[in-house]
Formats: sequence, structure tokens, C-alpha cells
Amino acid sequence: MSLFVFSSGVPSIEPTPTLGPVTSTTTDVADIGRFALRQGLNTTSASMVLDEIYAGTDWTTLLPVELSSFSSSIIKRDVKLNWVTASETNNSGFEIERSNVRGQMSNEWTRVGSVSGNGTTTSSSSYTFTDKGLATGNYNYRLKQIDFNGNYEYFNLNNEVNIGIPVIYDLSQNYPNPFNPVTKINFDLPSDAMTVLRIFDASGREVSTPVNEVRTAGYHSVIFNASGMSSGVYFYTLSAGDFVSTKKMLILK
Repeated sequence: MSLFVFSSGVPSIEPTPTLGPVTSTTTDVADIGRFALRQGLNTTSASMVLDEIYAGTDWTTLLPVELSSFSSSIIKRDVKLNWVTASETNNSGFEIERSNVRGQMSNEWTRVGSVSGNGTTTSSSSYTFTDKGLATGNYNYRLKQIDFNGNYEYFNLNNEVNIGIPVIYDLSQNYPNPFNPVTKINFDLPSDAMTVLRIFDASGREVSTPVNEVRTAGYHSVIFNASGMSSGVYFYTLSAGDFVSTKKMLILK
């Protein structure tokens, strides 16, 4: 029987056991998150869990969650993640983390959402999460699976997700609408263009110009703050190249 000690979680691939030598410079693990015991012949051995000591006949039985698939799909600027577990033990849930990729480097991970787990079950479970409104670029995703006792492990999406360049100009309805005092305005540019976003009141008077510059091709978002404006109906117009579009928004205070 092999004994493995981890500061948190259990890796998805069985590591190679190493022994000693124990010297005067050897230090103990500061915080032991889980012990894992893997037994020999699975025809004569049993799988068991005793107060966070997992004993199994193969490495996958040591994992609190056995993930059978983890995939992604893209709809414009939204990324939909799907994953399936074959079994779960003491699973509180998953945190979804994303990192931006620039060149060959990946920025630090950011938590973008969470999904509750199914506790303990031997049945297959399916999960989904959609990360919405991303800018053009490359992204990595991973799941942080958390036990009810706080232990956790990571599952990485094998592929890099690419949010490409839109094929047409488009101006979206602001959200939320009505709003007070902040709303988001999304627009799509299929090519680099001098881009102007103007806000008009009901009389047609220009009251704000949130964007007035060259913007690169891609999906863009603008956060508009109307804290200094009164309640009422307003219009916002996007001009980019030969494209012009106007939509209505409502401020309620």
C-alpha cells in the first residue's frame, strides 16, 4: 500500500511515491489537506473513506470528484462550459476561474462564477456555466472543486478558448434598461474604425460622448454612468466607418 500526503486536494494523475532520506533539515507539511491510500489488487481490496483518509484500488477512486468530461463552446462573445462527473463524494460545488492569455503568458486566475455540487452520489451528473460578454482575446478556464470541509482540487480545460472578431457591425441594447445610474453598452466592430458613441436627450441635445477614438476590431463594452443626469428618455448613437445605429434608453431615479 502506498501513502500520499497533499496540502490540498488530490492530483488527477497518480504521482510517483518517493521515500526519505529523513534528515535534520526535513520539515513537516504545514497544513495537510488529505491523505490518500491506494491498495494493491482491486479483486481482493476494498475502497473506503475514513475521516478524509481515502483508500482505493485505483487512483480515480481517491478523487472526491471523478470528472469524465470538460468542454467549451462559443456563441459570439459568450463561452459556455460543460462538464460531467462520473461520481462525487462530499462535493460542495465548483468555482469557475478564468485567465486572460497574452502572448505566451497567462495572467492570474479570476473567479467568474460558481455552481453547486451534488454532495455524494455514484450517479453521473452534468453541469453548465456561461461566461458572458467577453472581449476579443484568448482565455483559459479551470474548475475549482471544493469539498464541504473546505478541501479543493483543480480541473483544467484542455483547450484555449478564443473569442474572435465579429463579422458585422452591431450596437446592442444597453443593460440594464431602465437603469440608475450605471448601464453597459456593447458594440461589435468587424474592422478597426474611428468610433464615436454619443448620448442625446429627448430634445436631441448631445449630453455625453463616452467614446471618441479609433477602436480595434472586436467586441467592445462601455460602462455609462448617468449620475449627473435627470430621469427620462435618452438616445445613444454609434458611428463607426459607414455604420450608424441609434437605440433608446431610460434613466429612472
